[in-house]
Amino acid sequence: MNVAIGSDHAGFKLKNEMLVYLLEKGIELQDFGPDSADSVDYPDFAHKVAESVADGDNDLGILICGSGNGVCITANKHKGIRAALAWEEEIASLARQHNNANILCVPARFVSKQKAFRIVDAWLNAEFEGGRHQNRVSKIEGE
Repeated sequence: MNVAIGSDHAGFKLKNEMLVYLLEKGIELQDFGPDSADSVDYPDFAHKVAESVADGDNDLGILICGSGNGVCITANKHKGIRAALAWEEEIASLARQHNNANILCVPARFVSKQKAFRIVDAWLNAEFEGGRHQNRVSKIEGE
């Protein structure tokens, strides 16, 4: 599994902690930045992660910003992207199981590092259930 990851300045510290955590689990990662905690514009990084997933260069993506909202809104502008904001493990699991979310957005200012790890684990370990959920997902882009 290849995972793209990116953040803004508010999510920079958590992104770097997440990189270490996921690499230790053997997950292949592509870090789209930023490279420092200096103030940046979240769309610059969210677009890169979303394009990477939409183009198939990475299977999934993780975006982290202060509230998770900005990166989520930006990622969802891309065709084929279903980005979901999750601040609880169950929400992350359901995003994958019912919505086939291919990008997870994490609110760095509202979850601890440990909780963020559990949220990402729940999302990565969940599988899309298909069936009636596929019918709904297909309607998102008018398939």
